[in-house]
Amino acid sequence: MTYHESLPAGSRPLKVAMISHSDMLGGASVVTYRLMKALKAEGVDARMSVYNRLTDDASVRQVGTAGTRGVRFAWERVRIMAANGFRRDDLFKVSTADTGFNLSRDPWIREADVILLGWINQGLLSLDDIEALGRLGKPVVWVMHDMWCLTGICHHSLGCTRYTESCGRCPLLHSRRDNDLSRHVWERKMKLYDAVPLTFVAVSRWLADRCAESSLLAKRDVRVIPNAFPVDSFVIRPRGELTVLQGDLDHDIILMGAARLDDHIKGLPMAVDALNYIFDNHPEVAQRTVAVFFGDLRSPAALHNLRFQHFHVGRINDPNLLRDLYARSKVVLSSSLYETLPGTLIEGQASGCLPVTFGRGGQADIVTHLSDGYIARYADTRDLAKGILWALDQNVDRQALHESVRRRFSSTSVARSYIELFNQLVAVK
Repeated sequence: MTYHESLPAGSRPLKVAMISHSDMLGGASVVTYRLMKALKAEGVDARMSVYNRLTDDASVRQVGTAGTRGVRFAWERVRIMAANGFRRDDLFKVSTADTGFNLSRDPWIREADVILLGWINQGLLSLDDIEALGRLGKPVVWVMHDMWCLTGICHHSLGCTRYTESCGRCPLLHSRRDNDLSRHVWERKMKLYDAVPLTFVAVSRWLADRCAESSLLAKRDVRVIPNAFPVDSFVIRPRGELTVLQGDLDHDIILMGAARLDDHIKGLPMAVDALNYIFDNHPEVAQRTVAVFFGDLRSPAALHNLRFQHFHVGRINDPNLLRDLYARSKVVLSSSLYETLPGTLIEGQASGCLPVTFGRGGQADIVTHLSDGYIARYADTRDLAKGILWALDQNVDRQALHESVRRRFSSTSVARSYIELFNQLVAVK
């Protein structure tokens, strides 16, 4: 029985207004769009307002015009560059939310029972805009897909612990001043959080633990609900030909993917080192195994030093092809430095693959070490290689692995967790 079917006769469903940077551009946007679809499947009247609209879904609406969006995006980046000495290398690792669109007068927002914020940076909402939403008197739920809500300005702290105090001396600004841009935004966030009774949702226990350490969120209302995944759309056996592959299809496949593989945070050089270690020390394994990489590579040279047999198939836009590739693979590999809840590992498990990964992030919410995957010691490429060898040697019940993902991450179970939260908050209001 869906949430809608359980309502008393004559009751109307919940109306939820979701605000996200995009509906399909970037991992956080994709999982937010999936959540909207999952809520709608349960009978919730859910709609999305986005900065960048890629679908033709009538439940998604783009805010502003191309000109106004461009001005807001550029203004924030210029201010960050002025604070970091006009460096470009770390420009998109931080955000300030000092400009955006005031959506408090938007009809979708005004009609809603609950407002849900997703990833709102780079010109969509400012902190002042969020305060204006709070003044409407509706519950505001903010889903955290990275660390930005609990830090001054960074999306991932990359080992910095200044967020446990009040930021300042931000390494991503190359700053030595306490009273720098990160401190100023930290102060604005503290003011916002004191003024608006926000409910934060961490998508993993790891992220919730970072909230507990944060000077901004340690005393705030933080829940843990994972991202929703369309588990039933993933299969344990390929349903079509894998035209992206070349050579012998009898090889075991180690699969690794990301939107951009050579993004620093994905740790691609460590994956290369681990695979090269296997190539040099376990040639019998290397002869019957191939590594397949999907996603963009800004620098094709990133894989030039990889001696292990491999293919880079580029970005895969066909979801059926991607699912068949997962279903054909034996191992799904992640060498990321930080991940809040790595979707490739969940998708791999849903297809019967064993994840091999480091553990600095939400991996422990997905993987039980030496049971349904391997969590290597952080940044230890020898242990990562050991995990790959272990996974290749397992005889996996792919259907049982698929079912375990359904229990934990299915769209239905996640949507119902959100509906329970929404009903609690509406009742309090």
